[in-house]
Amino acid sequence: MKAVDVRALGGPEVLELVDAPVPVPGPGEVLVRVHAVGINAADWKLRAGAIDGLGAEPPFRLGLDFSGVVEETGAEVFGLVMSRWGAYAEYVAVPSGMVAPKPAELDHVEAAALPTAALTASQALADVRSGQRVLIHAAAGGVGHVAVQIAKARGAHVIGTARAANHDFLRALGADELIDHTAVDFTTTVSDVDVVFDLVGGEYGRRSLEALKPDGVLIDAQGNDASEDPRYRRFYVQPSGADLAGAARGIRVHVSQVLPLQDAVKAHELGESGRVRGKIVLTV
Repeated sequence: MKAVDVRALGGPEVLELVDAPVPVPGPGEVLVRVHAVGINAADWKLRAGAIDGLGAEPPFRLGLDFSGVVEETGAEVFGLVMSRWGAYAEYVAVPSGMVAPKPAELDHVEAAALPTAALTASQALADVRSGQRVLIHAAAGGVGHVAVQIAKARGAHVIGTARAANHDFLRALGADELIDHTAVDFTTTVSDVDVVFDLVGGEYGRRSLEALKPDGVLIDAQGNDASEDPRYRRFYVQPSGADLAGAARGIRVHVSQVLPLQDAVKAHELGESGRVRGKIVLTV
C-alpha cells in the first residue's frame, strides 16, 4: 500500500511517500481502508519533534483523523487513532473502540475532518452551562470553529478571536462577539469571562487570565504560560468512538483544502502558515 512516513524529524520535506505493508489488525482492532485523512496541528509538531508523542523516534506515520471502510464488513466508519503508525496511508489498523459509524450526511472528506476537532471541543467544553461567557482563541481554526458551535449549542455567549476576514464565517456558526486579534488586544475589549478555551498557547495564557472571572477556568489545549494559576487546566483529548458519535452530531465542519495523499508536504506547509480556516484533508 501507499503511505506517507516520517523517516527523520524536520520540516515538511521529510514527509516521504513510501510503499508499506498492509497492517495486520491485532486483537480488538479493525482494518480500515482509508478514504480521507484530516490534518491537525499535532501532525506538524510531531513531525518536527516539537512535542512528545507516538512513543518513539522515527520512523513513524502521522495521521490522527480518518474516514474509511472496515475492510471485512464494508461498514463506513470514522475515528481518531493514536499510534506510531497513523492514518496517512491506504490502510490503518485501529482499536474498534476508537471508531464510530460515519454519519450518513457526511462524505468521507467531511468525516475525516471531524474526529480530533469534535472530540477536543466537546470534551474540553463538557462543563459549559447556559448563560456562561466563553472566550475561544483561534476560533476560525480546525478545533475553534467546532468549539464555537458546541459552546453555542450549550447556551453560552460565545466570544472568539480571529482575523477580521473570518468574522462573517464565525457569526454564521453562532459566535456572538468577535475580536480581530491582529488589530486589537483582546484583554482591553473583553472581561468577566467564565471560560477561556486557549487554542493558541504560549503567552496567550497569562493574558487570558486578565479576561477571566476570579472563579473562571482557563482550558489550555496547546501549552501556555499560565500553569501556575489555580484557574488553569491543561487539556488532552481522549479518543473514544462513543464520544465521537455524540460529539459530531449536528456539527458543520469547514474543509478549506482537499489534497491527495502524495501532497502531504504541501498540506503541512499550508497548515503551518496559521491562515487556514477550518481543516485540510488528504484523500486516499
